[in-house]
Amino acid sequence: MKMPYDDIIRLPHHVSRNHPQMPLRDSAAQFAPFAALTGYEAEVGETARLTAVKRELDAQEAEELNRQLAAIIEHLSERPEVTVEYLVPDERKAGGSYVTVTGRVRHVSIPGKTMVMETGTVIPLDDVCQITPSQEDRA
Repeated sequence: MKMPYDDIIRLPHHVSRNHPQMPLRDSAAQFAPFAALTGYEAEVGETARLTAVKRELDAQEAEELNRQLAAIIEHLSERPEVTVEYLVPDERKAGGSYVTVTGRVRHVSIPGKTMVMETGTVIPLDDVCQITPSQEDRA
């Protein structure tokens, strides 16, 4: 029984005399998946990433925050140690993430609305949601 391609099925593999054979590793690369939408996966991941919305303080919380800030300014020469929770805005989308920093306060600028810690961390006062004095400073 005659099958299709019987006349060429047993012929030796052709090797070109003009072109060198491609290395096996390079040959495999031509079959690698093609990413038609470059950056698509990164964009989907960025969209799916969650950010926190800035909390609005009620009147009582704002008053307590102002009281804590006034106490820090009053004792600034003693370099009071505090724990500050504040929002760090996200660089790519609305919102951000809340960060808690513990350390000694070096400077508070009311006109600049910033608090500078001894580590050099600059905290915008508008983004602060809570200030807690350390145990030593409460006593």
